[in-house]
Amino acid sequence: MKVIFGQQTTKVKQLADLIGHDISMGKYKVEDALPSINQLSQDYKVSRDTVFKAFIDLKERGLIDSTPGKGYYVVNRQKNILLLLDEYTPFKDILYNSFVKRLSSQYKVDLWFHQYKESMFNAILRESLGRYNKYIVMNFDNEKFSPYLYKVDASRLLLLDFGQFDKKECSYICQDFGESFYQAMSQLTDRLQRYRKLVLFFTKESKHPKETCEFFKKYCIDHKQDFDVIENMDNLEVQPGEVYIAIRQVDVVELVKKSRAAGLTCGTDIGLIAYNDTPAYEVIDKGITVMSVDWKKMGTMMADFILTGKPIQTYLPTEVHLRGSL
Repeated sequence: MKVIFGQQTTKVKQLADLIGHDISMGKYKVEDALPSINQLSQDYKVSRDTVFKAFIDLKERGLIDSTPGKGYYVVNRQKNILLLLDEYTPFKDILYNSFVKRLSSQYKVDLWFHQYKESMFNAILRESLGRYNKYIVMNFDNEKFSPYLYKVDASRLLLLDFGQFDKKECSYICQDFGESFYQAMSQLTDRLQRYRKLVLFFTKESKHPKETCEFFKKYCIDHKQDFDVIENMDNLEVQPGEVYIAIRQVDVVELVKKSRAAGLTCGTDIGLIAYNDTPAYEVIDKGITVMSVDWKKMGTMMADFILTGKPIQTYLPTEVHLRGSL
């Protein structure tokens, strides 16, 4: 078997990953002897030195050991985890770091982003079937369920932020984009009523669930607040006395720039609320008020699912972080 090398790795690391994958999938069990250096050198068409260094890598990972006369043997089984997320955003860093920090070096996490593309999502899942011990997946659509997910053992699958359809026996950790959003806004009612109008930015190309828009309208009607939903801010003139709610970080930045250009101050002349907290929102101006789930907690709960194997089905509440922008 010849190893096909990529530009992002070395022969040693790739060979170590291949052997580690075989260990994680049970080809070599605990206490099993590994093939000799000479045998693996022939099998993978690499030098003996490459095999020897790959063994050193695996020993450092705690997967194998060696004794005189016995050679190299398995002492632990590395577990491979597929983490398939929608797209990179700063709060995904919080999620990921919280997740891997709780896991030991026994676990190897492969992180992929599908960019909301159904074909890419299906291709990644199709190629990953049978290769991972656990699958943690964010969906590509709030209303579609990929048939490839049915091919994954439900006990090995954890769904994140999945949409409005039956998740059956699957484990999931989700956020409620509707009622919980409404409740979060309700916590801010005293402050919101100081403004004459609430404005939600909800672009056509946004992949954010549309139910947030519907519950925004419901809140404004229930609380007798003038409101508007804007799909494009290119020609927007920021007006004093208005509160702006932005889902995407790029829109938050654009609103801050427009308010400064107009000589308006967030928290004094206008209000600004962001969705999904990031460290940057704590330091922009006097701080940006945020409605968000606890991404660090979600990462910790994901790790607990991996570590314990216990099923979980829960929705995280949308929390409010009140700062100077409101």
